[in-house]
Amino acid sequence: MTKYDIIVIGSGPGGYVTAIRASQLGLKTAVVEKESLGGVCLNWGCIPTKALIKSAQVFDYLKHAEDYGLTVKEYDKDFDAVVYRSRNVAAGMSKGVKFLMKKNKIDVLNGFGKVLPKKQVSVLLDGKEEIYQADHIILATGARSRELPNLPQDGKKVIGYREAMTLPKQPKKLIVVGSGAIGIEFAYFYNAMGTEVTVVEYQDRIVPVEDEEISKQLERSFKKAGVNILTSAEVTKVDIKGKGVTATIKTVMGEETLKADIVLSAVGIKTNIENLGLQDVGIAVDRDKILVNDFYQTNLPGYYAIGDVTKGQALAHVASAEGILCVEKIAGHKVEPLDYGNIPGCTYSFPEIASVGMTEAQAKEQGYDIKVGKFPFSASGKAQASGTSEGFVKVIFDAKYGEWLGCHMIGAGVTDMIAEAVLGRKLETTGHEVLKAVHPHPTMSEAMMEAVADAYDEVIHL
Repeated sequence: MTKYDIIVIGSGPGGYVTAIRASQLGLKTAVVEKESLGGVCLNWGCIPTKALIKSAQVFDYLKHAEDYGLTVKEYDKDFDAVVYRSRNVAAGMSKGVKFLMKKNKIDVLNGFGKVLPKKQVSVLLDGKEEIYQADHIILATGARSRELPNLPQDGKKVIGYREAMTLPKQPKKLIVVGSGAIGIEFAYFYNAMGTEVTVVEYQDRIVPVEDEEISKQLERSFKKAGVNILTSAEVTKVDIKGKGVTATIKTVMGEETLKADIVLSAVGIKTNIENLGLQDVGIAVDRDKILVNDFYQTNLPGYYAIGDVTKGQALAHVASAEGILCVEKIAGHKVEPLDYGNIPGCTYSFPEIASVGMTEAQAKEQGYDIKVGKFPFSASGKAQASGTSEGFVKVIFDAKYGEWLGCHMIGAGVTDMIAEAVLGRKLETTGHEVLKAVHPHPTMSEAMMEAVADAYDEVIHL
């Protein structure tokens, strides 16, 4: 029986990053993967969706070429080619992970992994089972699209994010149920490509986890782009008989029916914890999540869990950070628990959304006396020159000590700007320090400095 120091089950951004860090620390490591290296993120999530969205943005630019003083007489989209490009990008990234496994001398065990007692792992492939031994076993099996009882997915007319990436033909009408990052990104992509899109959200505003002002701005931008938005609404049933699909939607105004070619269910995720042997081994689970301590150890010594299967935010960068922390602790390094209050969240629609820390409402609920600053991109020279003047940067500080409580952005490229706030908060910077850090001109990032200046009544360009 082959023995390892560490076996990681799952090779998504949690699993493969964990395996690489373990190998760097001198631990003999293997990773178990039942499908493609890179998991959902690289193959069916973060990466291929960004490729689709980039195609939609380029198409959008062509539609508005005249705004930039350009004349494009003929242009069109090839939906199949757009999907093909996205799949190629994903395939390239997965090959990159394969290279990294080889470079770091990590064994890739293909098959379905399952934990066994006595720190063993079973790997099943085509009916053949192999057993491996490890000192430490890390579960990083991720999650999948959650199904609602009244919205069962058949993979053709009622689909999840996975099918939404590789549809054989572009739908004329699409209903997106749920307005978290996944729902919003697909709503943007299909609308930009020319599909008639309706977003149905159960809460009273879209992107409900974001600051309220962000939700309002995104709704304005989406409605301007032609997206139909129904909030405080619920799809109670779907009829897939005949051509297309008919959805019954309950709203505050009563019931209505909507016809579409396809319904995309984007109502959250379900963890992949079934058939992993958790009960047989005695690993504690609560409400679909594996219970772990601050360093990702389960109730059973030698067994760990990271990423979507645990209680933290279900985000790729969270899984990676957790995995690194987990193996560094195993290797005897002095590590600090992850600060889940300083995790950035990003939505890659157009405009993009990026945020970290508390919303204004949360800061008030927690009793802070706050200073709030806002700077609109309409007052930014770079945004105006780029033709991307929608949106704003909003910052929230504690009035007493100057602590940076939250930062919320909506606009072009803001997902590349949020790291300043994450780093600033990590280093316990104050508003005055951000204000006195010289930002380059003309850039979108100046809006951060200007928003902070607004909070302290020192704003120049408003």
